[in-house]
Amino acid sequence: MNVLIGLAASALLAWIGLLLGRGLFWWPSPRLEPSAPSGGRHASVVAVIPARNEAKVLPKTLPSVLGQEYPGPFRTIVVDDRSEDGTGDVVRALAETHGASDRVQIVSGEPLPAGWRGKVWAMHQGVQVASGAGAQAGETHMDADVRTAPAVLAPAEPPAGQADFLWLTDADITHAPWVLRALVDRAEAEPRDLVSTMARLRVDSWWDRLLVPAFVYFFAKLYPFRFVANARRRTAGAAGGCVLVRWTALERAGGLAAMRSALIDDCTLGRLIQSSGGRLWLGFSDGVRSIRGYGSLASVWEMVARSAYTQLGHSPLALLGTVVGMLFLYLLPPCACVGGAIAYALGVHGALWLLALGGATWTLMALSFVPIVRYHGAPAWVSRLLPVAGVLYTAMTVSSAWRHARGRGGAWKGRTYSPGG
Repeated sequence: MNVLIGLAASALLAWIGLLLGRGLFWWPSPRLEPSAPSGGRHASVVAVIPARNEAKVLPKTLPSVLGQEYPGPFRTIVVDDRSEDGTGDVVRALAETHGASDRVQIVSGEPLPAGWRGKVWAMHQGVQVASGAGAQAGETHMDADVRTAPAVLAPAEPPAGQADFLWLTDADITHAPWVLRALVDRAEAEPRDLVSTMARLRVDSWWDRLLVPAFVYFFAKLYPFRFVANARRRTAGAAGGCVLVRWTALERAGGLAAMRSALIDDCTLGRLIQSSGGRLWLGFSDGVRSIRGYGSLASVWEMVARSAYTQLGHSPLALLGTVVGMLFLYLLPPCACVGGAIAYALGVHGALWLLALGGATWTLMALSFVPIVRYHGAPAWVSRLLPVAGVLYTAMTVSSAWRHARGRGGAWKGRTYSPGG
């Protein structure tokens, strides 16, 4: 019993340390909010949207990009990544409907080269076209059909007329009209080389309520947003659904070619920018939302399992440490609470201590989960089920390692990659 009490006490101390010393990761802040109008020069921006078989979602999301209330030069490049559902035609029709044909360019994606991941390759082609390296001079309108793009973006000073910022966003993300201006204002005022916001994810089903807020909670614990913004720390992260990056900072970091094999593209980009001397900012925003639904355990499992082991560097030792750490933090407290209650009822000496320590830790972790649960519109009682979510995410991570061992690697939009490339 003394050993169990010691473990329960250690778990309580660990949680106190996390909640006080991990950048307040459990609170959904900082936040990107509308900025006040300002005069003077406004930076130029090019949005790059990789789209593979996104004909169904683009009518809901692309208008939110085209409708940005941004006073500076702004255009959009959509990379039709060899879609089979008429994605390019949908983009063309939407641009015409919204009177934006002169501000939208469609890039027809080239076959995936060896060593590249699909999404990174699609973004790279869009960036190349935005720089003028992948299109003929003057091809900056919707009807340009680009067939080639150089494989490498070498670091260089941007040529005259090149945009100040690239806005990398996913095809399933909607943006409030003020978002782009707020992103640029944040980057210019502080200043920052990369500004990113975590999209608010959809929460529809019971599984969504349990697993989606927990995903954000675990992500924020791994990459505390306040730590990312602190230049004295080496924590680097980003959220791929909405990333504004300064063009010169991207080129200084080697361009997207420097992360061609990245499966977790957003955090890899954050590390690249930071390692080359750039400053980052990562936050939440009510104006950035994902319309992609999950709805089931299987869909969330697939999302996590495709890349979790990559996040651990394909290290069996890191996997073991993660499993032990997750079970210690999330499973031990409720087990101590329930086991202590049963032992107390049976009159076991010291059981009350086990019950109290386990119950206190379980309550503490649940209370820390409430802000992110409520941020996603889920009922507060879901926070009590954080241990269940923790065990499930641990199982997903083990599943990711198993997939890697079987040579299945990760996947993006129907493409599956072997672990080596």
